[in-house]
Amino acid sequence: MGDLNQLNFIQEHRVLFSAPFLEIGSKDYGAPCLLHELFPEEPWLGVDMSPGRGVDVVLDFTHPFEEIDRAVGGIRFRTIFCLSVLEHCEQPFAMANNIVRLLAPDGVIFISAPFAWKIHGFPSDLWRFTPEGIRKLFPRIEFDLELGHAATSCPDDRIPLKHDLTRISPQSPRWHLRRGKRLRAFDVALMRLAGLLGRFHWLCRYRYVFPPTMINMVGRLKDPARMKEHDKESRTPGCNDQTGGTSDDERSSAR
Repeated sequence: MGDLNQLNFIQEHRVLFSAPFLEIGSKDYGAPCLLHELFPEEPWLGVDMSPGRGVDVVLDFTHPFEEIDRAVGGIRFRTIFCLSVLEHCEQPFAMANNIVRLLAPDGVIFISAPFAWKIHGFPSDLWRFTPEGIRKLFPRIEFDLELGHAATSCPDDRIPLKHDLTRISPQSPRWHLRRGKRLRAFDVALMRLAGLLGRFHWLCRYRYVFPPTMINMVGRLKDPARMKEHDKESRTPGCNDQTGGTSDDERSSAR
C-alpha cells in the first residue's frame, strides 16, 4: 500500500513503470486508493504476510529464495514496489536480497521507507532508514539521485536527498536564510522572541526537529561487470550471512 505522496509520485512518473508488477506489502488497511488501481488491466501480483483485500499471495520475503520463487511462479518483474514495508521486517538484508533477485534485468524498483515516523504496528515496527542505509541494503541497485527524495506527511512536500533532509531548526533564523526560506526565518525569529517571553520553550529548546519523513528511492540493477568489481572491493567476512546466501551471479559463475 502507498501513502498519498507515494501514489502521486508514481502517477507523475508512471512512464518509468511497466508490467509485470510486484507489490510487496499489498494488503489494504483502509487507504483511499489501491496502488494497482493506477495500472488497471496490467499484470499485477500483490503479496503480503497476511491475507486480505489486495493480497494475491501470502508470503514472507525472508524465507529461502527457492520458496519465494515458487510462490510467485518464477516471474521476473519489470516493476517492484516496496512501500512502507522494510521497517516491519526482522531480517531486512535477507528480504532486500530476495527482492532484487526477482527483478528483471531491465526492471525498476521503487523503495519507500521511513526516516522519521511514529511507531506503528503491522505487526511490529523495528527500523528507520537513511538514504545511505537503503543503498547498503540494496548494493546491486543503482539508485537515481535525481528521482530520489524525502517526502513529509504533507501533500507534495518533497525535498532532495541532501544531508539535512527535512531537518527544521527552531533556533536559528540564519539556518533558514541560507536555504532561501525567508518567511520561515522570520517565523523562527518571532518564535525566539516569544521564547524569551516564556512561550514556545518546549520547541525552541531543541537545536533541530524532523517532521514525519519518508525516504523514496527509485533504481535499476547495476551493470553485472561493475557489480563484480564492487563485490571484490567491498565484500567483508560474514556479509553472505546477512544477504541470505549466495547470489545468482555467483551460482552462475560456479557452474
